[in-house]
Amino acid sequence: MLPVMNNRNLWMPEVFNDFFDTDFMSKASATAPAINVKETDKNYTVELAAPGLKKDDFEVNVDNDGNLHIKMESKNDKKDENKKEHYLRREFSYSKFEQTLLLPDDVDKDKIGAKVNDGVLTVDLPKVVKAEDKTARKIEIA
Repeated sequence: MLPVMNNRNLWMPEVFNDFFDTDFMSKASATAPAINVKETDKNYTVELAAPGLKKDDFEVNVDNDGNLHIKMESKNDKKDENKKEHYLRREFSYSKFEQTLLLPDDVDKDKIGAKVNDGVLTVDLPKVVKAEDKTARKIEIA
């Protein structure tokens, strides 16, 4: 149940109480976006569900400790300039999320890349390419 003011200084007419004071209009709850982490022999991939967000809503960086830091912030405060109507109830949309991931030692931190496509932030974490140890070599005779 949503609380509705029930005093003489009503900010909303009582006729709307039955409409807003039901389970039909549930409050939005704040939750963290879902994160997937995949690994192949060449890289790790972090996927973060972010429907409706653009690349400008994200900030991805590697901090001084070598950890991956993902920050997301989105505001939706559309303003209507129609003077013939006014809001009786309006809920603004605002979401903010920050996550720090500890990176494995084998990630090449200089080659990390990120992109947003179809509501998913994808961060590619390439693994360090190790030089193969060659066992064949010429041995000097002393």
